[in-house]
Amino acid sequence: MPRGLTQLDDRLWFPCAADALDEPNGLLAIGGDLSPARLSLAYRSGIFPWYGQHHPILWWSPDPRCVLRPEALHISRSLQKRLKRQDLVVTLNTAFHAVVDGCAGPRRDTDDTWITTELKQSYAFLHHSGMAHSVEVWKEGQLAGGLYGISIGQLFCGESMFSAQRDCSKVAMVALCQHFQRHGGKLIDCQMQTDHLGSLGAQECPRDAFLEMLYQLRERSVTADCWVPQRIIYDRNSLENRLDP
Repeated sequence: MPRGLTQLDDRLWFPCAADALDEPNGLLAIGGDLSPARLSLAYRSGIFPWYGQHHPILWWSPDPRCVLRPEALHISRSLQKRLKRQDLVVTLNTAFHAVVDGCAGPRRDTDDTWITTELKQSYAFLHHSGMAHSVEVWKEGQLAGGLYGISIGQLFCGESMFSAQRDCSKVAMVALCQHFQRHGGKLIDCQMQTDHLGSLGAQECPRDAFLEMLYQLRERSVTADCWVPQRIIYDRNSLENRLDP
């Protein structure tokens, strides 16, 4: 076990997120469980689980942290064209389990997934308790993509996204950004930077800055109807104002 890595026990606690290792970046603790109470505490503390099947549970808080401000959303010209087509329907919290299953599907050349059966069960409980949410993108009645994550006040912690058809995970993110902002949401936690997220305007910030924002936003509320199951109508007319230079 690497020096400084905390071994969790049955007690409901975490070490300070700022104490995470530099290498591997952000690894904070090992063990514990995936109970809804522990997951809730983790997200409220700037910590998230990430580990492979048949491996012990690992808890992370990387530095820097990848975040996306809804008002800073970038939309490429190709994505703009996709969004202006009329063949997609976007909904909120109408097919949470199907979205998680889509995110847990095999990726490219591997059959492995970090979304284990135990994690699915825990996220399902959080969904039923009103803490975990999904955005679904439909084409001709079939689920074409989506994303899911955890809401903490005015912060949304994105967990995973998938596309069964081209760009549909990006469409889900555009819809989430517009909907979340309209209802008082301020920040989307993307955890770790990728080219996919960077193309949408996600940026890295120091972990200390992220934690400071988290501690403030988790105590503030979005509007009461933010997470009610519904169809999301994203504003196509505003898309031209979000184009990348």
